[in-house]
Amino acid sequence: ATPVCRQSPFHFHMEQRSSLEMLVDVLVSVLQASGWQETNLVLCHPWDVSGFLGLWARRSQLFLRTVLDLGYLDEPGATHYLRQHGERFRALSSPVLVLGCDLRRARLIFQAAKESGLLLQEFHWVLGSPLSAGELQTEGLPLGLLAYGEVSRPPLELFVQDAVELVSRAIASAARVRPDLALLQTMVNCNDRRRAGGESSGLFLSRFMANTSFHGRTGLVRVENATLVRPEQQYRVWSLGRDSRGDPTWVTVGTWRRGSLELEEGAWQSHRQHKSPGEGPGGARVKLRVVTLVEHPFVFTREADEDGSCPAGQLCLDPGTNDSAVLDALFEELGAENGSVPRAYKKCCYGYCIDLLEKLAEDMPFDFELYIVGDGKYGAWKNGRWTGLVGDLLSGTAHMAVTSFSINSARSKVIDFTSPFFSTSLGILVRTKDTASPIGAFMWPLHWTMWVGIFVALHMTALFLTLYEWKSPYGMTPHGRNRMKIFSYSSALNLCYAILFGRTVSSKTPKCCTGRFLMNLWAIFCLLVLSSYTANLAAVMVGDKTFEELSGIHDPKLHHPSQGFRFGTVWESSAEEYIKKSFPEMHEYMRRYNVPTTP
Repeated sequence: ATPVCRQSPFHFHMEQRSSLEMLVDVLVSVLQASGWQETNLVLCHPWDVSGFLGLWARRSQLFLRTVLDLGYLDEPGATHYLRQHGERFRALSSPVLVLGCDLRRARLIFQAAKESGLLLQEFHWVLGSPLSAGELQTEGLPLGLLAYGEVSRPPLELFVQDAVELVSRAIASAARVRPDLALLQTMVNCNDRRRAGGESSGLFLSRFMANTSFHGRTGLVRVENATLVRPEQQYRVWSLGRDSRGDPTWVTVGTWRRGSLELEEGAWQSHRQHKSPGEGPGGARVKLRVVTLVEHPFVFTREADEDGSCPAGQLCLDPGTNDSAVLDALFEELGAENGSVPRAYKKCCYGYCIDLLEKLAEDMPFDFELYIVGDGKYGAWKNGRWTGLVGDLLSGTAHMAVTSFSINSARSKVIDFTSPFFSTSLGILVRTKDTASPIGAFMWPLHWTMWVGIFVALHMTALFLTLYEWKSPYGMTPHGRNRMKIFSYSSALNLCYAILFGRTVSSKTPKCCTGRFLMNLWAIFCLLVLSSYTANLAAVMVGDKTFEELSGIHDPKLHHPSQGFRFGTVWESSAEEYIKKSFPEMHEYMRRYNVPTTP
């Protein structure tokens, strides 16, 4: 039998490789961090099993439930043994420590376990032999597998420098106590136990070397068991998971140094949750009821096919209710062979959140039933109860919700949220004016009352021009001096319109002084009107291409809205909850313009 640990033939030496005692300490720290009190052992190295079990008992309180020794079998023999003794695998329970196995032998063990009917994802597997970062592979290995290895090992030159410094420090310390023993000898033999006159210089110097420790170039340098110099070693613990694209990848979950394990909390919690909480007794997959809400681009819906299936996406129900009894009956009918669910209730849900749900169900794993929230709302505290998604979760109608669901303080007090998968913020959208101006856009520069006043004044001016001309002895009337032409009301209208629009047309001018004075007043009035119209027309045409400018949520236009200025948000959304809590007066004004959903 190969001993667990060989004794060095040298009395005093420095060792770079990890001792079996240290490897056991690392493994025990990892197992205890997972909360395990016992483990199963698959041994691939030809060690003395009884000696290893004794070492394990001395260094750990964990109970070894089952020991499967493959150390004396070659690769073909191990494969044959594993296939012939599948019941030994079926007797295993989680976790399983695979010790002394390289990756090739470990793959054989995983393959044999799979062939014997075990689901690898149902077990926690730990590779007990240290690996380097370059040796880590993912092919043929189960998700959730734990591995570890030494990192940041300094080069040999630094080890030699620390060894020389250790000897120098020991000699300096010994010289201060007995310079005659430490410095006067030209040759020192550490095996000399005694010499004439007392203790040998070699034994005297070895005592000082055994008690010397310092922080060198390789870290903390100290002497173990008075004979072994071991530099500080650091180990990295990895877990096999998935990256953002779903490909297997190794993730660092902790670091072991100076006898303690420092965990990466986020990655470690993700590793511990790898075994699905939805696994029921006997490994059965639990079926969860999931509620969603249509919100583009996270969740889309379309009509199901004629046979009620969804070639793409997930089949979901849209019954328009949150009654748990009704939903139970509908899903029971949906799962029955001859069940009939109204086709109007069947939808195909797809989108970013649905893809996340499918991936989550695959990784955890679990089955799910999907339906759309009955009232179409996210959830708010209203009339003494929660509505929408939050209400369905609190009432137990749904086990979880998957959609674009904003996290706020009120909701966080009653339900739990996962880590955000998409970060967003509230914003204000301003509607731009129509780019295609209507046919009556030329009248925009002046108010309609101004247009009415202008044309009323025009006709009144024409009327008075006619009256003045006919009452004057010099007017162009049948009774005036010039009887060949007559200045009628139509002549006055023609003159006033020509002056207003600035067009030179053939027109008759009044002959009396009063009429001419009134005509000049009308011309001055028309000049002022045209100047104002032209200036306003330019401003209106420029403003037609712009939008309402808002500086933010504290803009006076929002807090003191003018007549006709409208703004709103989605009913019972996180935005409405925020405005209701922070700006109650603004919320009171905008309530009439809120909409049930976004277009």
